[in-house]
Amino acid sequence: MTVQLPPMALTQSQSEVCLILVLLIPLAGIGVTLINTGLGRSRSAAHMMLSSLCVMAVACIVFAVWGFSIQGIATYADHAIVVRGHPWGVVGSEPWLLRGLRFDDFDLGLKAVFLMFASALVALIPLGALSERWRLSACCLSTVVLTGIVYPLFSHWAWGGGWLAELGFNYGLGRGFVDGGGSGVIQAVGGLTALAVTWMVGPRQGKYMSDGMPAAIPGHNVMYVLFGCLLGWVGWIGLNGAGAVLVAGAVPERVPLVAINTTLCAAVSGLTAVAITAKRFGRPDASLSGNGWMGGLVASSAGAAFVRPAAAILIGLIAGVLVSYAVDFMEFRFHVDDPGGAVSVHGVAGLWGVLAVGILGVFEKNGQLVAQLVGIATLLGFVLPASYGLNLLLDRFYPQRVDPESERQGLDLHELGSGAYPDFVTHADDFIQR
Repeated sequence: MTVQLPPMALTQSQSEVCLILVLLIPLAGIGVTLINTGLGRSRSAAHMMLSSLCVMAVACIVFAVWGFSIQGIATYADHAIVVRGHPWGVVGSEPWLLRGLRFDDFDLGLKAVFLMFASALVALIPLGALSERWRLSACCLSTVVLTGIVYPLFSHWAWGGGWLAELGFNYGLGRGFVDGGGSGVIQAVGGLTALAVTWMVGPRQGKYMSDGMPAAIPGHNVMYVLFGCLLGWVGWIGLNGAGAVLVAGAVPERVPLVAINTTLCAAVSGLTAVAITAKRFGRPDASLSGNGWMGGLVASSAGAAFVRPAAAILIGLIAGVLVSYAVDFMEFRFHVDDPGGAVSVHGVAGLWGVLAVGILGVFEKNGQLVAQLVGIATLLGFVLPASYGLNLLLDRFYPQRVDPESERQGLDLHELGSGAYPDFVTHADDFIQR
């Protein structure tokens, strides 16, 4: 099996298939939203759902106003610098408000829709890590920073014909940086941003004891988590299939392979998490098993169109191991309080998915591993510090964390005035008159 060059244009039937795949992508966002909500406590459930809706709305507006102008499309011109005779695309050069997009070209318009949905998905990821302590207005402002600066820049470099994508043409490194469904562009960017903001905001009250040991704060609804995994499965098939064809240059005939590899990767990763948690705790842990399933989906994204099914099984196996242990490692070693597992699922598994393309992908040219390592170095060397610095600057002018009393009461009551479950007393001590 070898990778082929993309066709000059999609046929009508191929475009229709891609349209269906693109329209499935919001299901991935719904799945992530349900997982983030279920893994938090009930007193902030409505706040998480509304926050998810708000950040997706902000991301889409930012994309339309100026995000697309920075992101661009590979066939469009960009601003580049020349290094030793080779152009390095740095930033897109499109007009604001989508005025440069040709809507009479269905394929280009479809790519724009894909990119807009991708920006909405990346905005959801940090919410899981900041659950129960992130102000609604603050998470919207942070989304402007993420989807208006950090994400579109990296997306241009990888998907918009920028310097990462040009590593193959300019320096003979395989096909250049390959990330069909966004293990790096969407998942790792979102996961590393989650890590940066979580470090800055700090853990929830009561998460760490006086001796530094983390306390278990279970989520309130594991059914949301597992249902979100099922929705994510469908959404990821759309995400990986559309991304492989529209931005990674895979031929449309590879869509069935993408669906097979996505499913195998998630299945093996989820079962691996079930087995590991059963061995560690005496019985499977539903929440961690769900995170394992999602980690497999995340890891599958980069190379679903460029690896064999056997390799997809291996990618899922390693993703399940990484996610199962990364949660504890981040909590115990770095004191990262991440209720939704965003750092482990999207950050760690996303980076593994990018690396796996270079190790297990089948390409006609050598050097793909080096191109993938350059992409990982860029994620760690640019996205992580940029997200931390920009959010720290934002926090100086507009504090992002709620006050302690509001956090104790729950964000539903504090910011929305009512809870998600008004028929149940979720924290009775808050209603005792003092």
